[in-house]
Amino acid sequence: MTKKSSRNFRPFLLSILATGSIVLFLFLAPLAKTAYSFGKNPFAVIKEKMQVLNQILVYVNELYFESVDMEDLMDGAFNGIMKELDPHSVFIPSKDMEEIDEQFRGNFQGIGIEFDILHGYITVIAPVADSPSEKIGLQPGDQITAINGEDAYEITKKEVFEKLRGPKGSAVDVTIRRPSLKKPFDVTIIRDRIPIYSVRAAIMLDDTTGYIWLTRFSATTIKEVRSALAKLQAENMTQLVFDLRNNSGGYLDQAAAVADLFISSEDTLVYTKGKRKDVEQAFIGDAGTGEDDYPIIVLVNRGSASASEIVAGAVQDLDRGIIVGETTFGKGLVQRQIPLQDGSAIRVTIARYYTPSGRLIQRPYENGDTHNYYKELYDKDRESILDSLKETLPKYKTRNGRTVYGGGGITPDVYLPWENTSLEATRKLLWHSKRPIFNWASTFAGDVKGNVNDYSDFKNNWTLTDEDLQSFIAFLDQEEIPYDLEAIESDKLLLKTNIKAEIAGTLWSRNEAVGIRLTEDNQVMDALTHFDEAVKFIGGKKSLP
Repeated sequence: MTKKSSRNFRPFLLSILATGSIVLFLFLAPLAKTAYSFGKNPFAVIKEKMQVLNQILVYVNELYFESVDMEDLMDGAFNGIMKELDPHSVFIPSKDMEEIDEQFRGNFQGIGIEFDILHGYITVIAPVADSPSEKIGLQPGDQITAINGEDAYEITKKEVFEKLRGPKGSAVDVTIRRPSLKKPFDVTIIRDRIPIYSVRAAIMLDDTTGYIWLTRFSATTIKEVRSALAKLQAENMTQLVFDLRNNSGGYLDQAAAVADLFISSEDTLVYTKGKRKDVEQAFIGDAGTGEDDYPIIVLVNRGSASASEIVAGAVQDLDRGIIVGETTFGKGLVQRQIPLQDGSAIRVTIARYYTPSGRLIQRPYENGDTHNYYKELYDKDRESILDSLKETLPKYKTRNGRTVYGGGGITPDVYLPWENTSLEATRKLLWHSKRPIFNWASTFAGDVKGNVNDYSDFKNNWTLTDEDLQSFIAFLDQEEIPYDLEAIESDKLLLKTNIKAEIAGTLWSRNEAVGIRLTEDNQVMDALTHFDEAVKFIGGKKSLP
């Protein structure tokens, strides 16, 4: 394609998840200069239908046999309007806007803990890095038993947000019960801005392989990824696994900027086309920004969507590395979020995006049929169906002449399904609401600490003994948590690995916890065997025509 000279990183929001809530039409006002009509004047239709809507509301209000919440009723009408467009155009009620804005701004104000309600108390799963909670020394397993002198037993999660979040600089007094101490203690925490991280982990898998797990594309993503790469390169990384599994997307500009980190030529990274020229743009790589001197494997699955597919598409089309995993979601639509006067917003599709080779990877959909649109993602034979349809899909060429496909997600270069061989009883134990593995491991970590030198020693040499496992089972009995001994024996290695991961998280951080847990992730471990293929794409700088 012909590359545009501008590199305008405007924050167009990409999001795959249709939340089930949707909106009105007044955002069309700025488009009044150009009437796009397929027959009847659209503004005449709006006027006529608004009169009918007013009649319906009057009759419902006067005649319906029960009282009606008009706000909910209208939100439902707005939902219906947006649902008729495409699966990703949605209405966002005002009550949901704050939480959604936080997710994409990448920060909020509070004390900074990941928590759950266990045994009736707020239990710290992990303090957020660089947060007030980390700075004052909160640890995984700590229980907050009181807030500002008020008992916090059986507090709800909603109340936790109300009591612990607050303006930067304000103080909150909390009482902490720590498993290793006999008596609770009080501490004052000064609230601050809390980052919501996009990079969930950045860790060395071995002496040469770096791993970055990116879970969203928010306003801070490019800064976080740069920092993660610098950290791993300082630890002698010479090859990278970039994990975009279940990353549902985010900002378009952030996706382009992340792709640019791996591309060292002035190639088109992604471009958009829409009804209006002012929403069309091209993102061009900066030859001085990207690095292409190490092999990269991008790991994706059916939950990788929108911004994730932009990064994977750029890496694949420009022959920078290989894509491993499952065919991605298939979302090639760009949304813009527009605020409305009552505090709500619409997220409306304004353009399609295309990968460097010209691929549109949007899956087919029927307007209004979001059920089947999402349901087909969970088909057990999804990959076989997609593979059988390859010959019917539009074909494109990568920079080096490989064939890639449009019309439905990014097809991986190496198909690698996720394998889950654990028994159902084991999975129930791993995800039990009382978090028995976390609770036992965070206490047992104190016994481990003096027996290992560092994380490397712990990862490579320390193992949970069968005697330790029996101690954990005794804890399950004590807590009256059901388990299946046969399942524990069958999935012993998986269970021990998860306990070891929780211990690592307590002694070090979430990075180390993820590093341990990945040893039982077949997609990551198997991906490591494909770096010989990824090495072939180091340093290729031939541009597309």
